[in-house]
Amino acid sequence: MNNILSEEVLNVTNFTTSRQLTLWKRENLQHPQRDDVAEEVPVALVYNGISHVVMMASPKDLTHFAMGFSLSEGIIESPRDIFGMDVVPSCNGLEVQIELSSRRFMGLKERRRALAGRTGCGVCGVEQLNDIGKPVSPLPFSQIFNLGNLDRALKHLNDFQPTGKLTGCTHAAAWVMPFGDLAGGHEDVGRHVALDKLLGRRAVEGERWRQGAVLVSSRASYEMVQKSAMCGVEILFAVSAATTLAVEVAERCNLTLVGFCKSGRATVYTHPQRLIAE
Repeated sequence: MNNILSEEVLNVTNFTTSRQLTLWKRENLQHPQRDDVAEEVPVALVYNGISHVVMMASPKDLTHFAMGFSLSEGIIESPRDIFGMDVVPSCNGLEVQIELSSRRFMGLKERRRALAGRTGCGVCGVEQLNDIGKPVSPLPFSQIFNLGNLDRALKHLNDFQPTGKLTGCTHAAAWVMPFGDLAGGHEDVGRHVALDKLLGRRAVEGERWRQGAVLVSSRASYEMVQKSAMCGVEILFAVSAATTLAVEVAERCNLTLVGFCKSGRATVYTHPQRLIAE
């Protein structure tokens, strides 16, 4: 069988393919030239030998993605519920083979659903409308964030988008420390996948990343809010807007949701008591 992943893609840092393109500018069709295009591949998450979900994603940082997805979807309660992971090529993409504890695997089988994500959509594949939205325990109010430190984080968000710089095709999610430094970040063609990668990384980092907030380069949809809340994140900053359902979910679970984050300004949708401006 033909593998849709070329060998060079699996061995480069930025996971792009150089392709022949034709550029159009002001009624002038330019000569063909080569440019970088971001890779997007099917990634199957396989728990104890059973495929649970296939998501379209950038083919990097996939163990962090698997960890974050497992946490944000309630499949596991902590990283200790996963005993091991391997990323292996398949005939049509990649598989992340996950060894799950017996207790969590039994729970997964009881509520297993068929999902087929499209660039990380968190709703695709749910069987009933009532399945949209998971119960999330109200978050504590355990930290304060100075909005004056947000500019520093925004300035460096692109540092975690090497593929995006080449292609203009990826979303970023980064962890902002209380003083505005970015502890780390991930990118992906799917904004939900980028967030899952970050949440998985945060779980692995443990106590060092307990204080702080999530910053995403995209809009804040309800899935982004719910995934963050499921992983205990109290503050979510988004470069773009929030949806009405995102605001409702954030209000209900005590998450501080901030959109339209630009230099020197932002829109606070919910729970401003965690924020100060100095």
